[in-house]
Amino acid sequence: MLEMRPGCECCDRDLPADQQGAFICTFECTFCAHCNDSVLKGTCPNCGGELVPRPARPTALLGKFPAQTRRTLKPEGCAA
Repeated sequence: MLEMRPGCECCDRDLPADQQGAFICTFECTFCAHCNDSVLKGTCPNCGGELVPRPARPTALLGKFPAQTRRTLKPEGCAA
């Protein structure tokens, strides 16, 4: 099951698990659409892997399968 990390690792923008707009790599590094498009150009700065749209978790399932609450922030890997 995906961790559904709560924020962008570059800019710390909130990324709710039940909404579109997050991008992840195979290690689940997580970034917002703005950082993906304008800074990262679809490539994870941590592993070099491809960033793809993260699916949204249905709101009705968040109680049983909650998103992660621990935030990861690594802005040094996100320089333009």
